[in-house]
Amino acid sequence: MGIKILLLIVFFAVMIGIGLYCRKNSTDVNGFVLGGRKVGPWLTAFAYGTSYFSAVVFVGYAGQFGWKYGIAATWAGIGNALIGSLMAWRILGRRTRIMTQHLDSATMPEFFGRRFDSKALQIAASAVTFVFLIPYTASLYNGLSRLFGMAFNIPYPVCVIVMAILTGIYVIAGGYMATAINDFIQGLIMVGGIIAVIAAVLHSQGGFMAALDGLGKVVDTEVSSTPGIFNSFFGPDPVNLLGVVILTSLGTWGLPQMVQKFYAIRNEKAVDTGTVISTAFAFIIAGGCYFLGGFGRLFSDRVDVAAEGFDAVIPAMLSGLPDILIGIVVILVLSASMSTLSSLVLASSSTLTLDFLKGTIIKKMDEKRQVLTMRLLIVVFIAISVVIALIQYSSNVTFIAQLMGVSWGALAGAFLAPFLYGLYWKKTTKAACWVSFLFSTVVMLVNIAARPHFPKLLQSPINAGAFCMIAGLILVPIVSAFTRKPDPAMVEDAFSCYTKKVLVPQTEALEDKD
Repeated sequence: MGIKILLLIVFFAVMIGIGLYCRKNSTDVNGFVLGGRKVGPWLTAFAYGTSYFSAVVFVGYAGQFGWKYGIAATWAGIGNALIGSLMAWRILGRRTRIMTQHLDSATMPEFFGRRFDSKALQIAASAVTFVFLIPYTASLYNGLSRLFGMAFNIPYPVCVIVMAILTGIYVIAGGYMATAINDFIQGLIMVGGIIAVIAAVLHSQGGFMAALDGLGKVVDTEVSSTPGIFNSFFGPDPVNLLGVVILTSLGTWGLPQMVQKFYAIRNEKAVDTGTVISTAFAFIIAGGCYFLGGFGRLFSDRVDVAAEGFDAVIPAMLSGLPDILIGIVVILVLSASMSTLSSLVLASSSTLTLDFLKGTIIKKMDEKRQVLTMRLLIVVFIAISVVIALIQYSSNVTFIAQLMGVSWGALAGAFLAPFLYGLYWKKTTKAACWVSFLFSTVVMLVNIAARPHFPKLLQSPINAGAFCMIAGLILVPIVSAFTRKPDPAMVEDAFSCYTKKVLVPQTEALEDKD
């Protein structure tokens, strides 16, 4: 117990110390929200990865999908690395950095407002972000409750409040730069922790081959009567597994807290280096989490999924580990959750301040007042998320739990297509953005209220979210073809940043003597 507590004290002290150290970088909006757009590749890559993977992935998704699909759940981790990281950086990274700086936009809603010359669109995007990020923020606490209960026997409310306060301190003090540096440290902890945990869990089952052989002997006739289905290449349900891959991988392309990382990156070289680092990080963390969860059924003697739910799977797998490893796991999950929480509250406070209050509710808002407002809103958002998490824990409000499940699908479904086409296609129209916003938010909200009336495949919020993202990619060009074209001068101005001439070293481009 002493070792576990010491690890926590050191961890918290470092996080707060970094927040206080970075105060000098967060005196204006650009510094507080984007770190002055001077964040290097390692910090940006780890900030992206740690915002991507939280306790929701490590405890919830890994346990749930590992139990359902066996070792094939690893495909979700591979998809997260290749689609959610590699392709996202290659396709969105440079263009996002260039156009958002040209348009002087610090948030995704602000990008929509300036790219399509529509304050209404900006406010609508801000509202969607606020509505669906808050419940997603609250969901981060759920995975911690079981692990802290297992390791320290600490009441869930205490755990939630302490985590919220400590995260709030370093984000409020140091803004994006403090978040990025802490994300880097937390990311290193996550990498070392997941490798150690996988090795220990497999060792407890006699090694990798013995564990894989044991998984092949597991039979669940309610899932499949095929022998060895849980250690097969695609598992018992490849169609629904594909939905998981699409939602958790392609979804990052439309999440404000993820895309905003590209706004802050320093330069071209940082984009290239960050792509490699971020992809490797996702392979280790996401691949490792889902790979670990795939062996969950080997521990069925320790957990009753029907009574305790899927969130109990991973804690049950870890309960027999040595104290030092359990301490590392707690720090790992705490790191994952705090990094994602800091990213979410920073995204929420900045979008509500810059996209909704500034110029709409408060006509005159100088830099100092904007930063102060964002800091106050961070306190408000963290408080709201804590209240929601405690209400759900004490009264088991299923509506809140469902809303948490659909938040990712609604955000990514609403924003992915308009943002992607807005970066690449001059003919994207304002009306197409509205259609994408409305279609995804309505579909996901109706999925909560009338789920049994959906087609069987789309009754799952995960599949419904994946459907919304793909539908948006189809709807935006179709609607753009039949609606009022954007002002040519406005579009040309937005895209002029891509044709601007820049000087580069000869190591990047050979001199043309002609």
